[in-house]
Amino acid sequence: MKIFRTAGSYESNDCLVTVTKADGLTIEIESVVFEEFGDQIYAVALETLKQLKATNMHVHIKDKGALDYTIRARIKTAVKRLGDIRA
Repeated sequence: MKIFRTAGSYESNDCLVTVTKADGLTIEIESVVFEEFGDQIYAVALETLKQLKATNMHVHIKDKGALDYTIRARIKTAVKRLGDIRA
């Protein structure tokens, strides 16, 4: 059974981040603004995970227009809830 942790919500201007332990690092993004901001969301997620030294996890971001600082906060919280890393 895979253990996962979440942070955030799927409300307007927020995002729901789900993290699970995995082999390697993968980032999956679903967003209502993916066409316009998908690359920026990915860059913010990758930068945040690098700062946390998170290398073995799958990150799923279900975004509904969250700003960068919200995405960072949700990722840090979900990773911290998963354990192994101090966020």
